[in-house]
Amino acid sequence: MSGTTSSTPRLLDAGTAPERYARGWHCLGLASTFADGRPHSVAGFGGQLVVWQDSQGGLNVLDSYCRHMGGDLSQGSVKGDEIACPFHDWRWGGDGRCKSIPYARRVPLRARTQTYATVVRNDQLLIWHDPEGSAPDHDLLPPELPGVGTDEYTGWSWEVVPIEGSNCRELIDNVVDMAHFYYVHLSFPTSFRNVFEGPRATQYMESKGRPDVSGGYGDEDLFLRSEATYYGPSYMINWLDVDYKGFRTEVVLINCHIPTGPDSFTLQYGITVKKPEGLDEATAQFIAAKYADMFGSGFLQDVAIWKNKVPVQNPLLCEEDGPVYQLRRWYEQFYVDVADVRPDMTERFEFEVDTTKANEYWQQEVAANLERRKADDAAAATRDSSVMTGT
Repeated sequence: MSGTTSSTPRLLDAGTAPERYARGWHCLGLASTFADGRPHSVAGFGGQLVVWQDSQGGLNVLDSYCRHMGGDLSQGSVKGDEIACPFHDWRWGGDGRCKSIPYARRVPLRARTQTYATVVRNDQLLIWHDPEGSAPDHDLLPPELPGVGTDEYTGWSWEVVPIEGSNCRELIDNVVDMAHFYYVHLSFPTSFRNVFEGPRATQYMESKGRPDVSGGYGDEDLFLRSEATYYGPSYMINWLDVDYKGFRTEVVLINCHIPTGPDSFTLQYGITVKKPEGLDEATAQFIAAKYADMFGSGFLQDVAIWKNKVPVQNPLLCEEDGPVYQLRRWYEQFYVDVADVRPDMTERFEFEVDTTKANEYWQQEVAANLERRKADDAAAATRDSSVMTGT
């Protein structure tokens, strides 16, 4: 008799990593990182990219390997508006054409290489990637953040974290994962909702810190209202209203990544804080640094999980786990040809997780943890007293 029963062990389907990289805009980091007149190497899309600033201040991105004999352009030098190969000094322009070969009479007609369209948005350098080679779609760019980059906000606190052993979809799954905020990030998600539509996927969440732990978002006086939207496959803007002991702060968190291989990617995240009225610059920057540390530790908590888990194509879910399969269907639109994008990948979809049962259990668990801590502290105090009195 074939088929499965309730006693049949469920097998994990690890699947295989996608054979292509997502279509869309990808962030390489803060634009200022590349504005020093030198070539920069960036891992991406299974290879290496070279980034440099030309004499007009424009940022250019090419495949890093010279089409002549394979020299690494990022090890070369910037000469005028071109990047010069360290091997034979072939000069490449930002348009992907070889502009000159100092020792040759003429440049071969086919001397072209892979170039990437660039845009500076919110002080960050974004490039367009499409396996089909389409022109960049500027309508798909993330929005400009009003006030960011002015005196109204602090400067970006920016971090770069290479991730090995995980496909970037592990990061995307967090959009719908309500329960991991309690177990990994040490907070109570009291409200949790998702909306997917077109190239955007949004998570709306309200949460408060746990009083029985520290680290992550685990502080009983910390309340968060969060709206986090992916604009395409790899760039998320997270608007955060943070209430700490009645002191409210507006925080913008950028979470972005670029795939470097089938099972690796580079995670980048940045924090900027709207300067509270009445605070001096040093205090505002101190607050920004503290929030950068807090949310940064949250990402590192995720990294610890990713490094030790396996990919699961057929996750076994309960209703509180949220719309995992629907999110993955939304994400698939970036991995197929434009002609193969189906309506069910882009149609509006909404789902709200009922957090009632989860919070009832979690409140009981936290209360038990606090009672246990109280008993442990009392026992420790008794032992210390006995030692001091010699009894």
